[in-house]
Amino acid sequence: MSSPPAFSSVRISGCWALGPDGGNSSAESLDRLYPAVGSTKPPRKRTTSQCKSEPPLLRTSKRTIYTAGRPPWYNEHGTQSKEAFVIGLGGGSASGKTTVATMIIEALDVPWVVLLSMDSFYKVLTKQQQEQAASNDFNFDHPDAFDFDLIIATLKKLKQGKSVKIPIYDFTTHSRKKEWKTLYGANVIIFEGIMAFADKELLKLLDLKIFVDTDSDIRLVRRLRRDISERGRDIEGVIKQYNKFVKPAFDQYIQPTMRLADIVVPRGSGNTVAIDLIVQHVHSQLEERKLRWDMAALASAHQCHPLPQTLSVLKSTPQVRGMHTIIRNKETSRDEFIFYSKRLMRLLIEHALSLLPFQSCTVQTPQGHDYEGRTYSGKQITGVSILRAGETMEPALRAVCKDVRIGTILIQTNCNTGEPELHYLRLPKDISEDHVILMDCTVSTGAAAMMAVRVLLDHDVPEDKIFLLSLLMAEMGVHSVAYAFPRVKIITTAVDKKVNDLFRIIPGIGNFGDRYFGTDAPPDWSDDEDALST
Repeated sequence: MSSPPAFSSVRISGCWALGPDGGNSSAESLDRLYPAVGSTKPPRKRTTSQCKSEPPLLRTSKRTIYTAGRPPWYNEHGTQSKEAFVIGLGGGSASGKTTVATMIIEALDVPWVVLLSMDSFYKVLTKQQQEQAASNDFNFDHPDAFDFDLIIATLKKLKQGKSVKIPIYDFTTHSRKKEWKTLYGANVIIFEGIMAFADKELLKLLDLKIFVDTDSDIRLVRRLRRDISERGRDIEGVIKQYNKFVKPAFDQYIQPTMRLADIVVPRGSGNTVAIDLIVQHVHSQLEERKLRWDMAALASAHQCHPLPQTLSVLKSTPQVRGMHTIIRNKETSRDEFIFYSKRLMRLLIEHALSLLPFQSCTVQTPQGHDYEGRTYSGKQITGVSILRAGETMEPALRAVCKDVRIGTILIQTNCNTGEPELHYLRLPKDISEDHVILMDCTVSTGAAAMMAVRVLLDHDVPEDKIFLLSLLMAEMGVHSVAYAFPRVKIITTAVDKKVNDLFRIIPGIGNFGDRYFGTDAPPDWSDDEDALST
Protein backbone atom coordinates (compact mmCIF):
# COMPACT_ATOMS: atom_id res chain seq x y z
CA MET A 1 0.00 0.00 0.00
CA SER A 2 1.48 3.32 -1.05
CA SER A 3 1.76 6.02 1.56
CA PRO A 4 -0.92 8.67 1.61
CA PRO A 5 -0.33 11.84 -0.40
CA ALA A 6 1.33 14.61 1.54
CA PHE A 7 -0.70 17.68 2.34
CA SER A 8 0.04 21.36 2.04
CA SER A 9 -1.78 24.15 3.81
CA VAL A 10 -2.99 27.50 2.56
CA ARG A 11 -3.71 30.36 4.96
CA ILE A 12 -7.22 31.76 4.59
CA SER A 13 -8.03 34.87 6.65
CA GLY A 14 -6.22 33.74 9.76
CA CYS A 15 -6.87 30.00 9.64
CA TRP A 16 -5.41 27.14 7.64
CA ALA A 17 -7.56 25.32 5.09
CA LEU A 18 -5.90 22.05 4.09
CA GLY A 19 -5.61 20.85 0.54
CA PRO A 20 -4.51 17.42 -0.78
CA ASP A 21 -0.92 18.14 -1.78
CA GLY A 22 1.95 18.45 0.66
CA GLY A 23 2.94 18.05 4.36
CA ASN A 24 4.18 15.36 6.78
CA SER A 25 2.91 11.81 7.05
CA SER A 26 3.39 8.98 9.53
CA ALA A 27 1.63 6.26 7.62
CA GLU A 28 3.05 3.35 9.55
CA SER A 29 2.03 4.60 12.97
CA LEU A 30 -1.38 5.73 11.69
CA ASP A 31 -2.29 2.79 9.50
CA ARG A 32 -5.61 2.32 11.33
CA LEU A 33 -6.37 5.99 10.80
CA TYR A 34 -6.33 6.74 7.11
CA PRO A 35 -8.96 5.63 4.61
CA ALA A 36 -7.66 3.26 1.94
CA VAL A 37 -5.71 4.97 -0.85
CA GLY A 38 -7.34 4.70 -4.25
CA SER A 39 -10.84 5.09 -2.90
CA THR A 40 -13.34 6.00 -5.59
CA LYS A 41 -15.00 8.45 -3.23
CA PRO A 42 -14.41 12.04 -4.39
CA PRO A 43 -12.37 14.20 -2.02
CA ARG A 44 -14.43 16.12 0.48
CA LYS A 45 -14.99 19.80 -0.11
CA ARG A 46 -12.86 21.87 2.24
CA THR A 47 -14.60 24.80 3.83
CA THR A 48 -14.15 27.02 6.81
CA SER A 49 -16.28 25.60 9.59
CA GLN A 50 -17.24 25.39 13.19
CA CYS A 51 -17.02 24.33 16.81
CA LYS A 52 -18.98 24.03 20.04
CA SER A 53 -19.33 23.49 23.79
CA GLU A 54 -19.35 21.56 27.11
CA PRO A 55 -21.01 19.28 29.71
CA PRO A 56 -24.44 19.54 31.33
CA LEU A 57 -24.57 23.25 31.94
CA LEU A 58 -21.95 25.50 30.42
CA ARG A 59 -22.46 29.06 31.61
CA THR A 60 -20.77 32.07 30.06
CA SER A 61 -20.80 35.74 30.85
CA LYS A 62 -23.86 36.04 28.62
CA ARG A 63 -26.23 33.32 29.75
CA THR A 64 -26.71 29.58 29.71
CA ILE A 65 -25.89 28.45 26.19
CA TYR A 66 -25.85 24.73 26.56
CA THR A 67 -27.79 22.04 28.31
CA ALA A 68 -27.76 18.29 28.29
CA GLY A 69 -31.31 18.34 27.04
CA ARG A 70 -32.90 17.13 23.84
CA PRO A 71 -34.91 19.73 21.91
CA PRO A 72 -38.03 18.77 19.97
CA TRP A 73 -36.57 18.96 16.47
CA TYR A 74 -39.68 17.85 14.60
CA ASN A 75 -41.49 19.43 11.69
CA GLU A 76 -45.23 19.99 11.52
CA HIS A 77 -45.75 16.46 10.19
CA GLY A 78 -44.12 14.86 13.21
CA THR A 79 -41.04 13.77 11.29
CA GLN A 80 -37.71 13.98 13.06
CA SER A 81 -35.15 16.33 11.53
CA LYS A 82 -31.89 15.23 9.98
CA GLU A 83 -29.15 13.80 12.14
CA ALA A 84 -27.17 16.18 14.31
CA PHE A 85 -24.21 18.05 12.87
CA VAL A 86 -21.08 16.55 14.43
CA ILE A 87 -17.83 18.47 14.78
CA GLY A 88 -14.58 16.73 15.55
CA LEU A 89 -12.12 18.92 17.44
CA GLY A 90 -8.58 17.55 17.61
CA GLY A 91 -5.16 18.77 18.68
CA GLY A 92 -2.39 18.10 21.13
CA SER A 93 -2.79 17.87 24.87
CA ALA A 94 -3.42 21.35 26.38
CA SER A 95 -3.68 22.93 22.93
CA GLY A 96 -6.81 24.83 23.98
CA LYS A 97 -9.49 22.69 22.32
CA THR A 98 -12.13 23.28 24.99
CA THR A 99 -11.40 27.01 25.10
CA VAL A 100 -11.77 27.27 21.34
CA ALA A 101 -15.03 25.33 21.50
CA THR A 102 -16.39 27.60 24.24
CA MET A 103 -15.50 30.75 22.29
CA ILE A 104 -17.20 29.43 19.18
CA ILE A 105 -20.34 28.50 21.05
CA GLU A 106 -20.59 31.86 22.73
CA ALA A 107 -20.20 33.63 19.38
CA LEU A 108 -22.65 31.22 17.77
CA ASP A 109 -25.24 31.80 20.54
CA VAL A 110 -27.56 28.85 19.88
CA PRO A 111 -28.82 26.59 22.68
CA TRP A 112 -28.68 22.93 21.70
CA VAL A 113 -25.07 21.78 21.88
CA VAL A 114 -23.45 18.70 23.40
CA LEU A 115 -19.76 18.33 24.13
CA LEU A 116 -18.46 14.78 24.17
CA SER A 117 -14.90 14.54 25.48
CA MET A 118 -12.51 11.68 24.74
CA ASP A 119 -11.23 12.01 28.31
CA SER A 120 -14.37 10.21 29.47
CA PHE A 121 -13.50 7.15 27.42
CA TYR A 122 -10.15 6.00 28.78
CA LYS A 123 -10.16 2.23 29.17
CA VAL A 124 -10.47 0.63 32.58
CA LEU A 125 -6.94 -0.13 33.75
CA THR A 126 -5.73 -3.43 35.08
CA LYS A 127 -4.06 -3.53 38.51
CA GLN A 128 -0.63 -3.53 36.86
CA GLN A 129 -1.57 -0.60 34.64
CA GLN A 130 -2.88 1.26 37.71
CA GLU A 131 0.52 0.88 39.35
CA GLN A 132 2.21 2.14 36.19
CA ALA A 133 -0.12 5.13 36.04
CA ALA A 134 0.62 6.00 39.67
CA SER A 135 4.33 6.24 38.85
CA ASN A 136 3.72 8.12 35.54
CA ASP A 137 4.80 5.07 33.53
CA PHE A 138 1.54 4.41 31.70
CA ASN A 139 1.01 5.89 28.22
CA PHE A 140 -2.35 7.72 28.22
CA ASP A 141 -1.45 9.34 24.89
CA HIS A 142 -1.62 6.18 22.81
CA PRO A 143 -4.69 5.18 20.72
CA ASP A 144 -4.89 1.90 22.66
CA ALA A 145 -5.59 3.84 25.88
CA PHE A 146 -9.06 4.78 24.57
CA ASP A 147 -12.21 2.67 24.22
CA PHE A 148 -12.98 3.50 20.58
CA ASP A 149 -15.78 0.94 20.35
CA LEU A 150 -17.66 2.69 23.15
CA ILE A 151 -16.88 6.12 21.67
CA ILE A 152 -18.29 5.18 18.27
CA ALA A 153 -21.40 3.51 19.68
CA THR A 154 -22.05 6.54 21.91
CA LEU A 155 -21.55 9.09 19.15
CA LYS A 156 -23.82 7.16 16.79
CA LYS A 157 -26.66 7.22 19.32
CA LEU A 158 -26.17 10.90 20.10
CA LYS A 159 -26.16 11.73 16.41
CA GLN A 160 -29.53 10.00 16.06
CA GLY A 161 -30.93 12.07 18.94
CA LYS A 162 -30.94 9.25 21.49
CA SER A 163 -29.88 9.42 25.10
CA VAL A 164 -26.52 7.91 26.09
CA LYS A 165 -24.67 6.99 29.28
CA ILE A 166 -21.22 8.56 29.56
CA PRO A 167 -18.53 7.20 31.90
CA ILE A 168 -16.98 9.69 34.33
CA TYR A 169 -13.19 9.47 34.50
CA ASP A 170 -11.25 10.46 37.62
CA PHE A 171 -7.79 11.75 36.67
CA THR A 172 -6.55 11.74 40.26
CA THR A 173 -7.08 7.97 40.60
CA HIS A 174 -6.77 7.06 36.90
CA SER A 175 -10.06 5.17 36.97
CA ARG A 176 -13.72 5.41 36.05
CA LYS A 177 -16.14 6.42 38.75
CA LYS A 178 -19.11 4.19 39.56
CA GLU A 179 -21.56 6.87 38.42
CA TRP A 180 -22.30 7.51 34.74
CA LYS A 181 -23.88 10.67 33.42
CA THR A 182 -26.70 10.85 30.87
CA LEU A 183 -26.51 13.03 27.77
CA TYR A 184 -29.22 13.67 25.21
CA GLY A 185 -28.85 14.42 21.54
CA ALA A 186 -28.80 17.98 20.18
CA ASN A 187 -28.61 19.80 16.89
CA VAL A 188 -24.82 20.19 17.15
CA ILE A 189 -22.40 17.80 18.83
CA ILE A 190 -18.72 18.51 19.47
CA PHE A 191 -16.44 15.55 19.94
CA GLU A 192 -13.07 16.70 21.26
CA GLY A 193 -9.89 14.91 22.18
CA ILE A 194 -6.28 14.31 21.32
CA MET A 195 -7.21 11.25 19.23
CA ALA A 196 -10.40 12.71 17.76
CA PHE A 197 -9.28 11.73 14.24
CA ALA A 198 -7.54 8.46 15.16
CA ASP A 199 -10.08 5.90 13.95
CA LYS A 200 -11.55 5.26 10.51
CA GLU A 201 -15.06 4.50 11.76
CA LEU A 202 -15.01 7.53 14.00
CA LEU A 203 -14.01 9.78 11.11
CA LYS A 204 -17.13 8.73 9.20
CA LEU A 205 -19.32 10.21 11.94
CA LEU A 206 -17.69 13.66 11.82
CA ASP A 207 -19.27 16.25 9.53
CA LEU A 208 -16.51 18.75 10.17
CA LYS A 209 -12.98 18.25 11.47
CA ILE A 210 -11.08 21.07 13.18
CA PHE A 211 -7.47 20.84 14.37
CA VAL A 212 -6.25 23.29 17.03
CA ASP A 213 -2.55 23.93 16.33
CA THR A 214 -0.73 25.43 19.32
CA ASP A 215 3.03 25.84 19.88
CA SER A 216 4.57 22.94 21.83
CA ASP A 217 6.14 25.18 24.49
CA ILE A 218 2.76 26.76 25.23
CA ARG A 219 1.15 23.33 25.46
CA LEU A 220 3.81 22.15 27.92
CA VAL A 221 3.34 25.19 30.17
CA ARG A 222 -0.44 24.73 30.15
CA ARG A 223 -0.11 21.04 30.91
CA LEU A 224 2.20 21.71 33.84
CA ARG A 225 -0.19 24.26 35.30
CA ARG A 226 -3.24 22.02 34.81
CA ASP A 227 -1.78 18.73 36.06
CA ILE A 228 -0.21 20.29 39.14
CA SER A 229 -3.15 22.49 40.20
CA GLU A 230 -6.08 20.29 39.12
CA ARG A 231 -4.81 16.70 39.15
CA GLY A 232 -2.47 16.65 42.12
CA ARG A 233 0.72 15.83 40.17
CA ASP A 234 4.24 17.00 40.92
CA ILE A 235 6.37 18.90 38.42
CA GLU A 236 8.94 16.11 37.99
CA GLY A 237 6.27 13.53 37.26
CA VAL A 238 4.54 15.79 34.71
CA ILE A 239 7.80 16.51 32.86
CA LYS A 240 8.77 12.82 32.92
CA GLN A 241 5.40 11.83 31.48
CA TYR A 242 5.59 14.59 28.88
CA ASN A 243 9.03 13.60 27.59
CA LYS A 244 8.39 9.87 27.71
CA PHE A 245 4.84 9.69 26.33
CA VAL A 246 3.10 12.98 25.50
CA LYS A 247 5.61 14.52 23.08
CA PRO A 248 6.42 11.27 21.19
CA ALA A 249 2.70 10.48 20.91
CA PHE A 250 2.00 13.93 19.53
CA ASP A 251 4.68 13.50 16.86
CA GLN A 252 3.59 9.96 15.98
CA TYR A 253 -0.20 9.92 16.35
CA ILE A 254 -1.63 13.43 16.69
CA GLN A 255 0.23 15.88 14.48
CA PRO A 256 -0.14 13.68 11.37
CA THR A 257 -3.92 13.84 11.76
CA MET A 258 -3.75 17.53 10.93
CA ARG A 259 -3.84 16.46 7.28
CA LEU A 260 -7.34 15.06 7.83
CA ALA A 261 -8.73 18.31 9.18
CA ASP A 262 -11.07 20.55 7.19
CA ILE A 263 -9.91 23.54 9.23
CA VAL A 264 -6.68 24.16 11.12
CA VAL A 265 -6.78 26.91 13.73
CA PRO A 266 -3.26 28.22 14.47
CA ARG A 267 -2.71 29.85 17.89
CA GLY A 268 -5.95 28.31 19.21
CA SER A 269 -8.18 30.69 21.11
CA GLY A 270 -6.08 33.66 20.02
CA ASN A 271 -7.21 33.25 16.41
CA THR A 272 -10.46 35.22 16.43
CA VAL A 273 -10.58 35.45 12.62
CA ALA A 274 -10.70 31.67 12.31
CA ILE A 275 -13.38 31.45 15.01
CA ASP A 276 -15.54 34.03 13.20
CA LEU A 277 -15.30 32.06 9.95
CA ILE A 278 -16.18 28.85 11.76
CA VAL A 279 -19.22 30.46 13.37
CA GLN A 280 -20.47 31.69 9.98
CA HIS A 281 -20.22 28.18 8.61
CA VAL A 282 -22.09 26.67 11.56
CA HIS A 283 -24.94 29.11 11.07
CA SER A 284 -25.19 28.22 7.39
CA GLN A 285 -25.17 24.49 8.17
CA LEU A 286 -27.94 24.83 10.75
CA GLU A 287 -30.05 26.84 8.34
CA GLU A 288 -29.46 24.33 5.57
CA ARG A 289 -30.41 21.41 7.79
CA LYS A 290 -33.41 23.30 9.21
CA LEU A 291 -32.35 22.51 12.76
CA ARG A 292 -33.96 25.63 14.17
CA TRP A 293 -37.39 25.43 15.71
CA ASP A 294 -39.36 28.33 14.21
CA MET A 295 -42.15 29.02 16.69
CA ALA A 296 -43.98 31.47 14.43
CA ALA A 297 -43.87 29.12 11.45
CA LEU A 298 -45.12 26.25 13.59
CA ALA A 299 -48.03 28.32 14.86
CA SER A 300 -48.91 29.42 11.33
CA ALA A 301 -48.78 25.86 10.04
CA HIS A 302 -51.32 24.69 12.62
CA GLN A 303 -53.74 27.59 13.01
CA CYS A 304 -56.16 26.34 10.36
CA HIS A 305 -55.99 22.67 11.35
CA PRO A 306 -58.76 21.00 13.36
CA LEU A 307 -57.85 19.83 16.84
CA PRO A 308 -56.29 16.35 16.72
CA GLN A 309 -58.18 13.17 17.59
CA THR A 310 -55.61 12.35 20.27
CA LEU A 311 -56.95 15.29 22.31
CA SER A 312 -59.54 14.59 25.00
CA VAL A 313 -61.12 17.61 26.73
CA LEU A 314 -63.03 17.24 29.99
CA LYS A 315 -66.71 17.95 29.37
CA SER A 316 -67.45 21.62 30.08
CA THR A 317 -70.23 21.13 32.60
CA PRO A 318 -71.53 24.12 34.58
CA GLN A 319 -69.40 22.87 37.50
CA VAL A 320 -66.20 22.71 35.40
CA ARG A 321 -66.85 26.10 33.82
CA GLY A 322 -67.58 27.56 37.23
CA MET A 323 -64.22 26.37 38.57
CA HIS A 324 -62.49 27.82 35.51
CA THR A 325 -64.21 31.12 36.16
CA ILE A 326 -62.77 31.18 39.67
CA ILE A 327 -59.17 30.21 38.84
CA ARG A 328 -58.99 32.49 35.78
CA ASN A 329 -60.18 35.51 37.74
CA LYS A 330 -57.20 37.70 38.65
CA GLU A 331 -59.01 38.79 41.83
CA THR A 332 -59.26 35.24 43.19
CA SER A 333 -57.33 34.77 46.43
CA ARG A 334 -54.49 32.27 46.60
CA ASP A 335 -56.44 29.96 48.95
CA GLU A 336 -59.38 29.80 46.56
CA PHE A 337 -57.08 29.40 43.57
CA ILE A 338 -55.43 26.37 45.21
CA PHE A 339 -58.72 24.83 46.35
CA TYR A 340 -60.47 24.96 42.97
CA SER A 341 -57.31 24.04 41.05
CA LYS A 342 -57.09 20.87 43.16
CA ARG A 343 -60.72 20.06 42.42
CA LEU A 344 -60.10 20.42 38.69
CA MET A 345 -56.96 18.29 38.95
CA ARG A 346 -58.91 15.48 40.61
CA LEU A 347 -61.54 15.55 37.84
CA LEU A 348 -58.79 15.62 35.19
CA ILE A 349 -56.98 12.65 36.71
CA GLU A 350 -60.22 10.66 36.98
CA HIS A 351 -61.00 11.43 33.34
CA ALA A 352 -57.52 10.35 32.25
CA LEU A 353 -57.78 7.04 34.12
CA SER A 354 -60.99 6.24 32.24
CA LEU A 355 -58.94 6.30 29.02
CA LEU A 356 -56.48 3.63 30.20
CA PRO A 357 -56.86 0.14 28.74
CA PHE A 358 -59.23 -2.12 30.64
CA GLN A 359 -60.18 -5.74 30.10
CA SER A 360 -63.19 -7.78 31.13
CA CYS A 361 -63.06 -9.80 34.30
CA THR A 362 -65.53 -11.68 36.49
CA VAL A 363 -65.63 -11.41 40.27
CA GLN A 364 -67.97 -12.92 42.85
CA THR A 365 -69.98 -10.60 45.07
CA PRO A 366 -70.48 -11.21 48.84
CA GLN A 367 -73.93 -12.59 47.93
CA GLY A 368 -72.27 -15.31 45.86
CA HIS A 369 -73.22 -13.89 42.45
CA ASP A 370 -70.92 -13.22 39.51
CA TYR A 371 -70.27 -9.66 38.41
CA GLU A 372 -68.94 -8.93 34.94
CA GLY A 373 -66.52 -6.11 35.59
CA ARG A 374 -63.44 -4.42 34.17
CA THR A 375 -59.84 -4.29 35.39
CA TYR A 376 -56.81 -2.29 34.33
CA SER A 377 -54.89 -4.37 31.80
CA GLY A 378 -51.51 -2.66 32.06
CA LYS A 379 -48.62 -3.51 34.35
CA GLN A 380 -48.30 -0.30 36.36
CA ILE A 381 -49.09 3.43 36.29
CA THR A 382 -46.31 5.96 36.77
CA GLY A 383 -46.80 9.69 37.18
CA VAL A 384 -44.12 12.09 35.92
CA SER A 385 -44.44 15.75 36.84
CA ILE A 386 -42.80 18.56 34.91
CA LEU A 387 -41.47 20.76 37.70
CA ARG A 388 -42.46 22.98 39.24
CA ALA A 389 -46.19 23.37 38.44
CA GLY A 390 -46.64 19.72 37.46
CA GLU A 391 -45.88 18.51 40.97
CA THR A 392 -49.09 20.18 42.23
CA MET A 393 -51.00 17.40 40.42
CA GLU A 394 -49.19 14.59 42.24
CA PRO A 395 -51.55 14.50 45.30
CA ALA A 396 -54.58 14.06 43.03
CA LEU A 397 -52.89 11.18 41.24
CA ARG A 398 -51.84 9.51 44.49
CA ALA A 399 -55.39 9.87 45.84
CA VAL A 400 -56.87 7.75 43.04
CA CYS A 401 -53.99 5.42 42.08
CA LYS A 402 -52.80 3.01 44.75
CA ASP A 403 -49.01 2.47 44.85
CA VAL A 404 -48.42 4.86 41.94
CA ARG A 405 -44.77 5.66 41.28
CA ILE A 406 -43.69 9.26 40.74
CA GLY A 407 -40.87 10.72 38.65
CA THR A 408 -39.86 14.31 38.01
CA ILE A 409 -38.42 16.31 35.12
CA LEU A 410 -37.19 19.89 35.48
CA ILE A 411 -37.47 21.83 32.24
CA GLN A 412 -37.03 25.58 31.97
CA THR A 413 -38.20 27.45 28.91
CA ASN A 414 -35.56 29.87 27.67
CA CYS A 415 -37.35 33.22 27.49
CA ASN A 416 -34.98 34.42 24.73
CA THR A 417 -35.55 31.53 22.36
CA GLY A 418 -38.84 30.03 23.55
CA GLU A 419 -37.06 26.66 23.62
CA PRO A 420 -36.95 24.26 26.58
CA GLU A 421 -33.82 23.33 28.53
CA LEU A 422 -33.53 20.15 30.59
CA HIS A 423 -31.92 20.66 34.00
CA TYR A 424 -32.90 17.65 36.13
CA LEU A 425 -34.35 14.17 35.64
CA ARG A 426 -35.41 11.43 38.04
CA LEU A 427 -37.45 8.53 36.68
CA PRO A 428 -38.41 5.20 38.31
CA LYS A 429 -36.66 2.07 37.11
CA ASP A 430 -38.34 -0.06 34.43
CA ILE A 431 -40.58 2.83 33.43
CA SER A 432 -40.63 1.49 29.87
CA GLU A 433 -43.25 -1.10 30.89
CA ASP A 434 -45.66 1.42 32.46
CA HIS A 435 -48.42 3.71 31.34
CA VAL A 436 -47.02 7.16 32.11
CA ILE A 437 -49.15 10.11 33.13
CA LEU A 438 -47.10 13.20 32.28
CA MET A 439 -48.32 16.21 34.26
CA ASP A 440 -47.95 19.94 33.69
CA CYS A 441 -50.55 22.52 34.70
CA THR A 442 -50.36 24.74 31.61
CA VAL A 443 -49.07 24.09 28.09
CA SER A 444 -48.71 27.10 25.80
CA THR A 445 -46.20 26.49 23.00
CA GLY A 446 -45.81 22.82 23.86
CA ALA A 447 -42.02 23.15 23.96
CA ALA A 448 -41.51 21.82 27.48
CA ALA A 449 -44.13 19.11 27.03
CA MET A 450 -42.55 17.94 23.78
CA MET A 451 -39.16 17.76 25.41
CA ALA A 452 -40.56 15.79 28.34
CA VAL A 453 -42.17 13.34 25.93
CA ARG A 454 -38.86 13.03 24.10
CA VAL A 455 -37.10 12.21 27.37
CA LEU A 456 -39.66 9.47 28.10
CA LEU A 457 -39.16 8.04 24.62
CA ASP A 458 -35.41 8.07 25.21
CA HIS A 459 -36.13 5.87 28.24
CA ASP A 460 -38.03 3.43 26.03
CA VAL A 461 -41.57 4.35 27.11
CA PRO A 462 -43.83 3.51 24.14
CA GLU A 463 -45.41 6.61 22.65
CA ASP A 464 -48.93 5.23 22.92
CA LYS A 465 -48.46 4.68 26.66
CA ILE A 466 -47.83 8.37 27.37
CA PHE A 467 -50.74 10.51 28.62
CA LEU A 468 -50.04 14.26 28.72
CA LEU A 469 -52.28 15.96 31.29
CA SER A 470 -52.70 19.71 31.72
CA LEU A 471 -55.36 21.90 33.32
CA LEU A 472 -55.13 24.38 30.43
CA MET A 473 -53.59 24.19 26.96
CA ALA A 474 -53.29 26.54 24.01
CA GLU A 475 -54.23 25.28 20.56
CA MET A 476 -50.65 25.84 19.46
CA GLY A 477 -49.33 23.53 22.18
CA VAL A 478 -51.93 20.86 21.36
CA HIS A 479 -50.97 20.90 17.68
CA SER A 480 -47.23 20.92 18.39
CA VAL A 481 -47.38 17.87 20.63
CA ALA A 482 -49.88 15.99 18.47
CA TYR A 483 -47.99 16.44 15.22
CA ALA A 484 -44.64 15.56 16.73
CA PHE A 485 -46.01 12.59 18.70
CA PRO A 486 -49.24 11.41 17.05
CA ARG A 487 -49.78 8.50 19.45
CA VAL A 488 -49.46 10.47 22.70
CA LYS A 489 -52.85 11.04 24.35
CA ILE A 490 -53.45 14.69 25.28
CA ILE A 491 -55.94 15.33 28.09
CA THR A 492 -56.98 18.73 29.46
CA THR A 493 -59.91 20.60 31.02
CA ALA A 494 -59.87 23.45 28.45
CA VAL A 495 -58.15 24.64 25.27
CA ASP A 496 -57.60 28.37 24.65
CA LYS A 497 -57.17 29.81 21.18
CA LYS A 498 -54.06 31.95 21.25
CA VAL A 499 -50.48 32.38 22.44
CA ASN A 500 -49.10 35.92 22.34
CA ASP A 501 -45.58 37.08 21.50
CA LEU A 502 -44.43 36.36 25.04
CA PHE A 503 -45.74 32.77 24.77
CA ARG A 504 -48.60 33.50 27.21
CA ILE A 505 -51.91 31.70 26.77
CA ILE A 506 -54.75 34.06 25.86
CA PRO A 507 -57.18 34.50 27.65
CA GLY A 508 -55.26 32.12 29.92
CA ILE A 509 -54.92 31.56 33.62
CA GLY A 510 -51.83 33.59 34.49
CA ASN A 511 -48.59 32.02 35.66
CA PHE A 512 -49.93 28.94 37.43
CA GLY A 513 -46.82 28.27 39.51
CA ASP A 514 -46.60 31.79 40.86
CA ARG A 515 -50.31 31.94 41.70
CA TYR A 516 -50.25 28.51 43.35
CA PHE A 517 -47.01 28.91 45.31
CA GLY A 518 -47.44 32.61 46.04
CA THR A 519 -44.26 33.72 44.27
CA ASP A 520 -43.73 36.76 42.06
CA ALA A 521 -43.53 36.25 38.31
CA PRO A 522 -40.67 37.94 36.43
CA PRO A 523 -41.78 40.49 33.83
CA ASP A 524 -40.90 38.22 30.89
CA TRP A 525 -42.50 34.97 32.12
CA SER A 526 -44.36 32.63 29.80
CA ASP A 527 -46.91 29.97 30.70
CA ASP A 528 -44.36 27.25 29.99
CA GLU A 529 -42.01 29.08 32.39
CA ASP A 530 -43.69 27.20 35.24
CA ALA A 531 -40.99 24.62 34.66
CA LEU A 532 -38.63 26.93 36.53
CA SER A 533 -38.15 25.78 40.12
CA THR A 534 -38.00 28.06 43.12
